[in-house]
Amino acid sequence: MKNYETLVDATNDLMKRGYTANLSFEDNGETIDDKSNNVHMHADDFEVDEFFRFEGPSNPSDMSIVYAISSAKYNLKGVLVDAYGTYANTSTSAIEAKLHHHQVSDNLHGEDRPSAN
Repeated sequence: MKNYETLVDATNDLMKRGYTANLSFEDNGETIDDKSNNVHMHADDFEVDEFFRFEGPSNPSDMSIVYAISSAKYNLKGVLVDAYGTYANTSTSAIEAKLHHHQVSDNLHGEDRPSAN
């Protein structure tokens, strides 16, 4: 996973790598939308390819996360920016669960990773 200095650096690099759709949470967090193409994705319609977390340099509560999202169904790749921590989207939707699961499972190693037992 690459390390970036700023959210802008991460977003710019993802755009250079083909993540050109500007994605946003819509419908109370039930869909991720690409408004310019009238695409409304549910949790089963996309994959989280990468994510990057950032804290504000002067304010730890100024935290955000950048997701690289792809969808074979809609033939698109895009960037979703969301807050975490104090200003996080508090939706309990399947989309939030999928995004959170990806963060947790990709960052657990060794004995931290859940076993199949």
